[in-house]
Amino acid sequence: MQQYYGSLCTEVYDLSKPLGHSFGDVEYYKERLGDTSESVLEVGCGSGRVLIPLLQAGCKVDGLDNSEDMLESCRSRCSELELTPRLYKEEMHNFQLKQQYNAIIIPAGSFQLLEGRETAITALHTIYEHLAPDGRIILDLFLPTDYDTKSVSTRTWDTEAGEVLTLEEKRIEVNLLEQRMVSLLKYEKWKDGRLLQSELQRFPLSWYGHYEFILLLEKIGFREITVSADYKYGEQPSHAEQMLTYEAVKI
Repeated sequence: MQQYYGSLCTEVYDLSKPLGHSFGDVEYYKERLGDTSESVLEVGCGSGRVLIPLLQAGCKVDGLDNSEDMLESCRSRCSELELTPRLYKEEMHNFQLKQQYNAIIIPAGSFQLLEGRETAITALHTIYEHLAPDGRIILDLFLPTDYDTKSVSTRTWDTEAGEVLTLEEKRIEVNLLEQRMVSLLKYEKWKDGRLLQSELQRFPLSWYGHYEFILLLEKIGFREITVSADYKYGEQPSHAEQMLTYEAVKI
């Protein structure tokens, strides 16, 4: 069973979240990275939904992801737009690059795909080591509010080639003590009633208490921590359904 984003998953992602699609994060990160002289690394860049608009805005952004299919999609899109970022196939929690960055970003809750607190702590240490002095980490986290272990959902998309893509998501585990849930994602491609391709992906999602994550950042060595709700810089969170963006500085 896949633990990463495969070719069919990438195709579904690009259809459901095309270039230009934003949850408010694209505009937010453009604003927070407004000084285009800074070097930036996006960890979990995928096929470039956030990375490419940042490049188009003049930011100096490299990308990192563990899915070759996602990176290939990103390369193809960048080539069409005559953009030439450096893209690295590495794991989020233990990458080793030759340079340090002024900012490292992880939009859209991608950090929560790391399974286990030890792995998450390793990832934060790795990010810390790859930041220049006074460099910033900026990442998004959210709290899941649906813990139904019997939850099943299905979505479909039509392609230009006359195919139908389906995604069935079935939750198979919710562990409140470990703050983790796991779903099975079944991707299928159909045409004229025939199954052409399928992928099965194990999809873990971890979550963190608001103050827990602040303490975790402080333990790593980060300071000057700012938490912003729903992509409004400095606005304090008021309820659990909000997206929270944590920004902290390496002293």
